[in-house]
Parts: sequence; C-alpha cells; structure tokens
Amino acid sequence: MDHDVVPLVTRRPSAWRRTIGALLRAAREDRGLRLVDVAARARLSPQYLSEVERGLKEPSSEVLAALTDALGLTLVDLAEGIAAVLGRADGRGHAGGTVRTLSGAAELPRRADGPAGPLRPGVLLAA
Repeated sequence: MDHDVVPLVTRRPSAWRRTIGALLRAAREDRGLRLVDVAARARLSPQYLSEVERGLKEPSSEVLAALTDALGLTLVDLAEGIAAVLGRADGRGHAGGTVRTLSGAAELPRRADGPAGPLRPGVLLAA
C-alpha cells in the first residue's frame, strides 16, 4: 500500500488563538488596564493571560468568559470581533497579520448598560 508522506511543519499559533489574544489585548489596552489588573479580575495568573494575549495558549470557554467579564464585554462581543477579523481571512480580505485598533478609534464604543462597548468590526482590523 502506497502512502503519501506529509512533511512535518513547525506549528505556529493558529489564526484563532492569535485573533482572540489580539482582541483581548486591544480591549484591555483601550480601557487603560494593566495585564495584572485584568488577570486578577479574571482569577488568572498574569503569565497565563500574557500567553493568551500572545496567541500561545488557547483559553477554555470558562477562561474566555472570565476574561470578557473582567473587560466588561460579553462572549458575543468577542465572537463578533473574531468573526469580523477571521471573516476577512477566508477570502474576503487580508489574513495572517495582527489585530489592532484603528488609529482613529483608540477607545471602543461605550454601552449604556456597562462600562465598555462591544468589539465592533469597524474598530478592529487585521493587518
């Protein structure tokens, strides 16, 4: 039986992990919060949060819920931000870069019911 040989490729952080991390970091920085502050609010170590933000760790749903809560976001806000960024990566735009806030929109929009607004597609982009 003849089998195709697939070369082993060094695995880089997935677009999913990089996008989640970059969105969480952008939200934290836009709110003027330090990594240690958000980590404490979410009951995580600062080292672990740093690895999540850099796309090195894939957080569980419980960790994502704790982080979005610590940032005044919802999981839906985060999911919409991920969809906006990764949606452009599947043929509708540029893929493979980092996520950052637009230079003209340093602060995320505020919600009437909470301290911070959702991650809007118009505020974040893949570069």
